[in-house]
Amino acid sequence: MITLRKECAGDLDAITQVIQRAFGRPEEARLVNALRGNGAAVVSLVAVEEGVCVGHVLFSPVVLEAETGRMEGAGLAPLAVLPSRQRQGIGQALVRAGLETCRELGYGYVIVLGHPEYYPRFGFVPAARFGIQCEYDAPEEAFMAMELHPGVLDGHSGLVRYRPEFAQL
Repeated sequence: MITLRKECAGDLDAITQVIQRAFGRPEEARLVNALRGNGAAVVSLVAVEEGVCVGHVLFSPVVLEAETGRMEGAGLAPLAVLPSRQRQGIGQALVRAGLETCRELGYGYVIVLGHPEYYPRFGFVPAARFGIQCEYDAPEEAFMAMELHPGVLDGHSGLVRYRPEFAQL
């Protein structure tokens, strides 16, 4: 049985291992550690099975620089599940729990730069539909937004900026 919960200090090494195994490289794990170290891990959840960490998701602050002003939101990245446990619903459960936690924390929207075949199942749509662009060169269909409260992005087009730690990825 899988349990989802907030990360704790004892999970840090296991989270690093999950992320490195899922991505096949260390950069995303270094990003998570940098965001956490700088106090920018808004939501960090783990999926645990029989005491073993099998998945992790992180949400960190993003800012939409719109003509109407700056709007803080959350950025989903990264999502990691052990390769042997992928395609079993663990990632979906982590994303859904993370989105609900972001909603409870008062965030109005979430941004993700990810697989356009995966994230629409949660309600993500291309951010361009809201007139929102990514600060990085990204395919339009892969840069997506989701309103956690209907209408929160209406009339707030602009550029989304991630935390500076992302520029080092």
